[in-house]
Order: sequence, then C-alpha cells, then structure tokens
Amino acid sequence: MSDDDHKRAALLNRRALLGAGAAAAFAAPLGLWGAAQAFPFRQASPIDFSESPICKASSDAPALTGAPRKLKLSWNAGAVCLAPLAVAIEHGFFTKQNLDVELVNYSGSTDQLLEAIATGKSDAGVGMALRWLKPLEQGFDVKIVAGTHGGCLRAFVPAKSEIKGVADFKGKVIAVGDMAGPDKNFFAVQLAKIGLNPDKDVEFRQFPGNLVQLAVQKGEAQVGLASDPLAYLWLKDGEFREVGSNLDGPYRDISCCIVGVRGSLIRQEPLVARALTQSLLDAAMFASQNPDKAAAAFQPYAPKAATPDDLLAMVKYHTHHHHPVGEQLKRELKTYADELKTVSVFKPNTDTAKFAERIYADVFRV
Repeated sequence: MSDDDHKRAALLNRRALLGAGAAAAFAAPLGLWGAAQAFPFRQASPIDFSESPICKASSDAPALTGAPRKLKLSWNAGAVCLAPLAVAIEHGFFTKQNLDVELVNYSGSTDQLLEAIATGKSDAGVGMALRWLKPLEQGFDVKIVAGTHGGCLRAFVPAKSEIKGVADFKGKVIAVGDMAGPDKNFFAVQLAKIGLNPDKDVEFRQFPGNLVQLAVQKGEAQVGLASDPLAYLWLKDGEFREVGSNLDGPYRDISCCIVGVRGSLIRQEPLVARALTQSLLDAAMFASQNPDKAAAAFQPYAPKAATPDDLLAMVKYHTHHHHPVGEQLKRELKTYADELKTVSVFKPNTDTAKFAERIYADVFRV
C-alpha cells in the first residue's frame, strides 16, 4: 500500500471516529495530581491535521475542567508497539485533555488484567485483540473503545530454511511462548484459511517466551512465533528471516492492539472515557507522523538490547496511522471473532455480531 493510500485510510478512520459531533464540551469530574503531571504546563505537540480539519475540531474540543482527572492505564512497558502511550505522557496529549494518567506496567495474565480493569484497580488497559477476545467472553465489565495500530506479530525461520511462507508450515513444529497467545491464534487462522488443520497438520509446542528463538536455533522447532520487540531483535542479525506477519494482505488495515476501558467509567463519566481515548488517538497520529520522536519517548521503557535505531525501525513498521473506533472498530472485532471460530477458539454457534456489539463502546457518541 502506498503512503497516499495509508493517509487516505487514516483519514477515513478518523472521520468515522468523529461523526458523532466534535465540539461537545466536557464536564468537570474531580481528580488528583499524579505521574503525568511531571510536565504540568507542557503543551501538546502539534499534529498535522491539514487533510482532516474535522479531526482537529475533535482534538481541540474543550478539555475537562477542574483538577486534572487521575486515571491508571495498564500496559506492557516493554512492548514497543505501545510507544504512543509514552508519547501521550512525554508530548502532553494527556495533559491537553486535563488528565493525570499513571502508566502501570502489568505483567500478569490477560484474565487478571481484565479483572483489574473491570473492578476498578485500573481504569483502562491496552493489549492484543487476539489475546483479549476469548477472555472477554466471560463477561468482564470492560469495553473496547479503540484500536491503536496494526502489526507486531511475526513468524520466523532459520535464514537457510526452505520454508517460505505459511503453506510450508505443514508437518513442522512451531515454537510459541503462549498456547493462547495472539501470535499462535493468528497463524492458526492463517493455516486454516489455506486448508490446513492447525491441530493436526502442524504441532504448536510451547517454550518459555524468551527461549522460542533458541528452540528454533537448536532445531527443536522449525518455525518460531513472537511479537515485537523480541521478534524484531531476533531477526535483525540475519540469523533468522521473517516468513509471515500480521501486516500481510488485508491485516495491514486491521488493528492488532486495542484499548479497553472499565465499563463503569464509560457509564458514569463518559466524557472522561472520551478524553482518554482522544489522547491516545492523538498520540498515535503524532507517532505516525513523527516516528523519531515516538521512538525517543519510548526509549526509557525499551529493552536494553534495543538501540535507538531499532526502536525507530519498529515504530515505522507498526501502523500507528490505523486506530479505528465506532462502527469500523466493531467490524474489526467481529472479523477476529469470526476467524477465531474457524480454529475452535470460539464455539461454532457463537453469534459474533452480538459478541462484538457487547464488548465494544463508541465513546464519541456522547
């Protein structure tokens, strides 16, 4: 896809986001000072809205009044694809909306994370759609309000391997770090799409996440699956090569990671939920337009093995221009749910349209 195509896609995404009326004024919830107020007078860094004045109107809508609203946002601090969260802190996008956001590094299971959000221990979180959707079947009071980007799941093989793509995975052992992980789910779906049975035609074998590379290197598996930054770092020295990713084909225009907000916050303080989502969308757009600054903002959180050039390459690789909300987001969630049915993650009788409707919320429709 060309740069112009990406820009047009981003513009359409943002127009869909903003259809509900951009100029609504925000209410005045109470709040306290906290982590994001390290830069209390920082102005949000500029974004190029020249092709989308309606997006500027929404971004510049009146901020929350009163004391800054304190929120906790859970994330995996080592995930480079979440660089826009660091951008939102460093470049003032939370502050612009009068939010005081504390980023909480969460390393527990997805079920524990969703429970933490649902019960108010955290107000929101960011994670991978293909890891979150199955646990969300359990009825956690968490609503998906936006996608944040595409990309970051990769399949790799030894550089001298004869494997060229997913079709060549038949009969192979595939190393994964999590049998319910998004990379395993994604590539299982790709196998099913070409007529292979992911339960019979390949063997997914679990290894500790940081040993997936070693398993492939030692020949215990012929294919490895991982997400960035591990996947990128393992590929950079040329010992391995990429043979598939979730930027292949139509997936370039589908979100990989999503934002979940506790349902009670959306119901009780919808304008706070909107302000939080707007901050993240603005930060994502800024990251897309300024990958060097996004990489620099993320540097304090990055794995030690990742150089500034590595971070820049990964920020450019991930599609931060793609961050759907509203009806487009709901369609993408339904698409993933439909595909997870093909590999028996969801039951065959699951009504995916009703499921997508239940788990998402349009916070701009206020």
